[in-house]
Amino acid sequence: MHKDCERILISEKEIRKRIAEVARSADEKFKGKCPLCVCILKGSAIFFADFVRRLTVPVELDFMSVSSYGSGTASSGKLKIKKDTDADVGGRDVIIVEDIIDSGFTLSKLKALFKERGARSVTIVVLLDKKCRRECDISPDLSCFEVGDEFVVGYGLDYDERYRNLPYIAVLKRGIYGDGSQPLKGTPNSK
Repeated sequence: MHKDCERILISEKEIRKRIAEVARSADEKFKGKCPLCVCILKGSAIFFADFVRRLTVPVELDFMSVSSYGSGTASSGKLKIKKDTDADVGGRDVIIVEDIIDSGFTLSKLKALFKERGARSVTIVVLLDKKCRRECDISPDLSCFEVGDEFVVGYGLDYDERYRNLPYIAVLKRGIYGDGSQPLKGTPNSK
């Protein structure tokens, strides 16, 4: 797997340090509350586990699996819920924990969905913010790192279900996911 990476963008040490800082900010924001932390599967599972372990406020955990791209390279315009939360979000402070935000489509739809379901507040926490690809008017409330328009893998992020277990964030070599002559299977890091 390591040989498929062009370069390490964010080291394991940098990730750990920044998650601790972001968790401290979340602790301050939710002092005296018990938020519901929702992990967006599969990509954010590793980040989610490390983030919630750093929180000192009491939290409840839940999981969702969603898609807005299917197998194409462009958004379908609809949010498909593959696995919904088990908890009732009515009157709750919800923290959506996601691996990456780029177009913003998925997270804008999820935020609206939780508000529609009666959440008192919805806070978005992301590992990576790819601002250069934003299409929706949404920004994360807490973000660990901003990245450029590169195809990144590791620490939960994948290409074709591989590379999630790399302990760092790396730029995947272009030849691994396409050389430009054939359409890509899915859009790299699109959410």
